[in-house]
Amino acid sequence: MPELGIRDGELFTRQMLRARGIDPGLVRRSEFCQVVRSVWVRRDQVNQDTRIRAALALHPNDAVASHFSAAKLLALPVPEHPFEHVTVFRHEDRRWRPEVKPHVTKRLRKMLIIRGIRCTDPVTTFIQLAGSLSLVDLVVLGDAIVKHYKVSPSRLVRMCRESTDYYAAAALRAARYVRRGVDSPMESRLRMLLVLAGLPEPKVDVRVMNEDGTWRRRYDLCYPGFKLIIEYDGRQHADDVEQWNADLERREELDEDGFRILVVTARGIFVEPARTIERVRRALIARGCQQRLVIDDAWREHFGG
Repeated sequence: MPELGIRDGELFTRQMLRARGIDPGLVRRSEFCQVVRSVWVRRDQVNQDTRIRAALALHPNDAVASHFSAAKLLALPVPEHPFEHVTVFRHEDRRWRPEVKPHVTKRLRKMLIIRGIRCTDPVTTFIQLAGSLSLVDLVVLGDAIVKHYKVSPSRLVRMCRESTDYYAAAALRAARYVRRGVDSPMESRLRMLLVLAGLPEPKVDVRVMNEDGTWRRRYDLCYPGFKLIIEYDGRQHADDVEQWNADLERREELDEDGFRILVVTARGIFVEPARTIERVRRALIARGCQQRLVIDDAWREHFGG
């Protein structure tokens, strides 16, 4: 609304309106909405970033989106969170609101600019969230960082080890479980369920090649020595006839090659984790695993049951 002195997409406060000589009662008009307390925007200009931008608008220009808000900007998988998180560098710069959680630090932060918004980089965000996320959720986050950003698991471990942040130790613990080649958060959760139960860790992103060196098949989780594949099935292809036929052909090939495939669904992770652990344990034994497979109850802390 240029005629009102407000640019398209601009966030504003009553104080800003007064400074421009505009009646602050303007905010009562139906075309405006309050994004966070004391910050408004045109209703038709609201998008996925508006609340983060509103939280930053309350703070000095050097403030950055951090924690859950940075993860959201970076398109990384984290649980929903009720607050927008902002980090500032002076205690007096914090602006508390019901929807905003301000943090303060004296440490220099690596930053990125996403859609014009300053935010902490993926590794800094990972270390920050070690104070809020469970071990499994943090590994899910770390696997995604390795997949989508140019960060190797070893580099993530090193940066966590070198960090002086308060939650660096918790971040380091999770970073040691992070792997390259993970395709989805549910694959991360399935792997962590097996590892925390004390079973051998399956290899991630196992690729089977033809005799001529061309690519043949890829398996998310696999015990190659026992020809055992653990596959998460999200059922997104349950009604897809072409995918169903492709799955049948793939399983016929697996049978011919002497592999066994053990399919796990979301129920096997969230509702029946103990059954999933036992299925994998028994399958390993049946495939010739000589290791004494004693189940560790540590998995219960993270998966219930």
